[in-house]
Amino acid sequence: MCKLIVILYRRQDFTRDRCLVYLRDVHGPMAERLPGLVAYRQNHVVEDATRCDPEWDAVVELCWETREAMENAWRTPEGQAATDDLAAFADLERTSWSIVDEQIRR
Repeated sequence: MCKLIVILYRRQDFTRDRCLVYLRDVHGPMAERLPGLVAYRQNHVVEDATRCDPEWDAVVELCWETREAMENAWRTPEGQAATDDLAAFADLERTSWSIVDEQIRR
């Protein structure tokens, strides 16, 4: 399994709510069309007065069977469209992503 994790920060001209609605309703459906995608999760920050705000707005998980499948997906028109759409709502200077090795403990 190849898992890509995105730590997403919204553009400064977006509220958190506006960013998360866009992520869920516009960008999410684009990501769901990526070829070979086997799992897609959006983890949205929830306001919590008892904890410090993390400053980022969402953690997104995308999974493919292999790294090759992931790399091939980004080369497709669907992959290019999803990549290009990030600038519509995400702060690309602060947003980061990495392939991870998931270690399930329980």
